[in-house]
Amino acid sequence: MLTKLFGFDSKQTTVRTEVLAGITTFLTMSYILAVNPAMFSELEGMPIGAVFTSTALAAIVGCLAMAFWGKLPFGLAPGMGLNAFFVYTVCMGMGYSWQFALTAVFIEGLLFILMTITNIREAIVNAIPITLRYAIGGGIGLFIAFIGLQNGGVIVDDPATLITLGDVTSGTALLSLIGLFITGFLYAKSVRGAMLIGILVTTIIGIPMGITEFKGVLSTPESIAPIFCKFEWHNIFSLDMLVVVFTFLFIDMFDTVGTLIGVCTKANMVDNNGRVMRIKAAFMADAIATTVGAMLGTSTTTTYVESASGVAQGGRSGLTAFAIACCFVITLFFSPLFLSIPAAATAPVLVIVGLLMLEPINRIDFGNYSESIPAFVCIITMPLAYSISDGILLGMISYVILNLLCGNYKKITPTMYILAVLFILKYIFI
Repeated sequence: MLTKLFGFDSKQTTVRTEVLAGITTFLTMSYILAVNPAMFSELEGMPIGAVFTSTALAAIVGCLAMAFWGKLPFGLAPGMGLNAFFVYTVCMGMGYSWQFALTAVFIEGLLFILMTITNIREAIVNAIPITLRYAIGGGIGLFIAFIGLQNGGVIVDDPATLITLGDVTSGTALLSLIGLFITGFLYAKSVRGAMLIGILVTTIIGIPMGITEFKGVLSTPESIAPIFCKFEWHNIFSLDMLVVVFTFLFIDMFDTVGTLIGVCTKANMVDNNGRVMRIKAAFMADAIATTVGAMLGTSTTTTYVESASGVAQGGRSGLTAFAIACCFVITLFFSPLFLSIPAAATAPVLVIVGLLMLEPINRIDFGNYSESIPAFVCIITMPLAYSISDGILLGMISYVILNLLCGNYKKITPTMYILAVLFILKYIFI
C-alpha cells in the first residue's frame, strides 16, 4: 500500500526513517508560519491570523500533492522571496492591491499547470548541462548554510561590508553554535534522528538562556474568509500584470528546478543521465499547490530547499512529504507550541545540510575551465545574490557564452541558446 501511495521502497528506507525525515524537514521550514503572517499583515485587509491559517493550508495541500502525485520527499509552502516580492514590490512598490497580486499568483499557477502538461518545464530542466546540475547542488548547499547562519545570528548585516560576524559570545548566535556542536556530534556518530534530536535539545537549552519563548499550547485556527478567493480581474490584461506574472513564474520555476536537481542529485534520486526521477509529477504538485494557495489567500507555494534536511535524514519517498503535511495539520491547532522553537535551534541543521549538499561538486572537472567557470558562477551567485534562480540563470548564460567563445558549439543545444537569450532579456527588461 505504501509503495502504491507514496513510492515507498522498503529496500531503501523504513517508515520510521521517512517519518523522522518529514518531521525534520517540517521543523527546518516551519519558520514560514511566523514570517509569512508577519509580512502579509503589513497589508491592510489581511489579518495575521487568517494569513497564518492560509499559509498552513497551502503547505498541507502542496505536501499532500507531492506525497501522492510526486511521490518525492519534498516539503512545499509559500516561498520566501516570492512573498517579499508580493508584499513589498507589487503591493507597496507598484501600488497595487493584494487582490491584484493574488490574481497574478493564481494565473501563474494555471500557466505552470499548462507548462507541465506540455512538458515545457521538463524540457527546460533537461537542457541544463550536467556540470551545472552538480553546481546547483553545491550552490544550494552554500545558500542554505548561509540562511542558517543568518537565521541563527552568527552572520549579521553590516553597512560597510554588507555582512559580518555577529556576537557569538551570547544570545542567539551562541545558542546556534552550541546547537551546531551538538547536532554535528550526533551526526558524526551516526545517531539516527540526529538532526531532529539536535533541534529539540537546542530548543531546551534555549529556555534558561532566555531565547526559547514558550508561547502556549493550543489555539483555534482563524477563518480565511477575509482573504479566500479574493481576486481582482479588471487589470489582468495590463502590462504590469504581465510583468508581475512573468516574474512570479520565473523565480518559482528556477527555485523549484534548482531545489529538485540539487537535492535529488545529492540523494542519488536521478537516472543514469543525471535526470531527476518523476520530475514531471513533482512539477505538477508544485503547480497545483501554487494555484490552490492563491485561492486560499497566500503567495506562490513552492518546493522548499530545506527539504534537503529530511533527505539527509534518509527520506526517499512521498511518505516523507505526507509526514510534513501531517505536521502542518497539527500546527493549525498547536501553533503556539511549534512557534516556540527558535531559529537558533533550526540554524545548525541548515548548516550541516549545506555541507552535505556540497558533495556533488566533486564530480565537476575543475581542470576544464569552460565547464568549471560557469559552475563556479552558479555556485557563488546563489548565496551572495540570495537567490537560487539567479545562480541558475547566470550559470547558464556564462556556460553558453564561454563555450561559444571557445568554439564548443556541439556542447550547446538549441534549447540552451533559447534559454540563454531569454535569461539575458529577463535581466535587461525586468
